[in-house]
Amino acid sequence: MSINGLLNDKQEKEFLENGVVVIKNFFDVEGEIRPIQKAIYQIIGLVMQRHSVSIRRDPFEGDNFDSGYLELIAINRDFGGEVYDLIKQIPSFLRLIASTRSEELFCHLRKTDVPGIGAASYGIRIDNPHEEKFRSQWHQEFLFQPQSLDGIVFWTPLLPITAEMGPVIVCSKSHKDGLRVYSKPKAYANKIGAYKIGMNDEDAVVAGYNKIAPLTSPGDLILMDFLTIHQSGFNTSLRSRWSCQSRFFNYKEETGMRIGWKASVTAGTDVEKIFPEHFTE
Repeated sequence: MSINGLLNDKQEKEFLENGVVVIKNFFDVEGEIRPIQKAIYQIIGLVMQRHSVSIRRDPFEGDNFDSGYLELIAINRDFGGEVYDLIKQIPSFLRLIASTRSEELFCHLRKTDVPGIGAASYGIRIDNPHEEKFRSQWHQEFLFQPQSLDGIVFWTPLLPITAEMGPVIVCSKSHKDGLRVYSKPKAYANKIGAYKIGMNDEDAVVAGYNKIAPLTSPGDLILMDFLTIHQSGFNTSLRSRWSCQSRFFNYKEETGMRIGWKASVTAGTDVEKIFPEHFTE
């Protein structure tokens, strides 16, 4: 086992070869995941209280942390946006993404002693059933998180992910082919912000790779290289898909240093100006 049992040699080789690996039971469910779930449950209740909304909720038992959420956004979708903004400020979530074990894992894989977590590069995604507007289409993380080419996405679910919920879909080995060309296609014109940007000729690009869609449970961790092509799955279930994301990067990497370790697109970084050679009409 390498680096104190955080991952074994086979997993490390798989990550380097495929640009993605799943580490089962990386986080402690009771000690690290459960406090996040409880805080989300409480925040949903407080948003209901703030807006004088009365919805019957089951008592908190762990994986039912989102009790009442779908009923809440059915009353007013903006209430969901409020929950989304609040939950990324949960202390137990911030401790999870900046955990010592995660930092050690990143430093080992990237052979660095100067790691960073990108500004505005972390949060808790809520992918609601049959909601396309905010679904993340095929992309590489680096274009939207231009801190460093030498970066890794840390993705972990807050509830058991089923096939119907739309697990993240990953193009295996795609990180080996470099940063792709992007555009703002008409197909994404109705989306907002960074979701308007798409990979140019994406269907042809992704057709060349084998795809995996891991089914994971709370405590599991998916690692993805910043150049690995992936997208959010289509949620056709009756429940929202909740997951935590953070992005570590290596300050010492040459490209990140040259461009000044930029913040994410959602923080206002104009990647079309930074990488004009990777955009087309």
